[in-house]
Amino acid sequence: MTWRGTTTVRDRIFAALPYLLPLMNGLLFGEFLFQQFPVLQIITLPVIPLIFLYQYIPYGLAGFIVFIGLYMLVVRNENIPHFIRFNTMQALLIDIVLILCRLVFQTFGNVLLQGFVGETLYNMIFLGLLAVFFYSVIQSLSGKYAEIPTISDAVYMQVR
Repeated sequence: MTWRGTTTVRDRIFAALPYLLPLMNGLLFGEFLFQQFPVLQIITLPVIPLIFLYQYIPYGLAGFIVFIGLYMLVVRNENIPHFIRFNTMQALLIDIVLILCRLVFQTFGNVLLQGFVGETLYNMIFLGLLAVFFYSVIQSLSGKYAEIPTISDAVYMQVR
């Protein structure tokens, strides 16, 4: 839906870029699929420069800095078009969901999520992430709002 006005090509590209953050943070969940299907590693090509940048800043501070920077400088900036702010906030919320999934796996992974069950959950999360990523990027590049149930509702509450 483009009811907030028209979008330029530049706006569409800038709206699609934040979705690289959850893709990069979700690559951990693709480890089993990458082992079984090495050709899927092509998906990692767009995030390789980001991974190198993240390695230079120690203790995971890079992710935190990027997260806070995107939230404070893009989402809360009323001068940036709503389309870009909406997609940035949606990418951040997808990233929060991935962080919560990672915390669950770190907490219960050794006890409950071993073997086939853990591998299946990893694959499901990664394939879901890929579906959300490609859907959101395609919608953004075509100038439409990517409507993801529940997440988009939360984004509309945050971005005015």
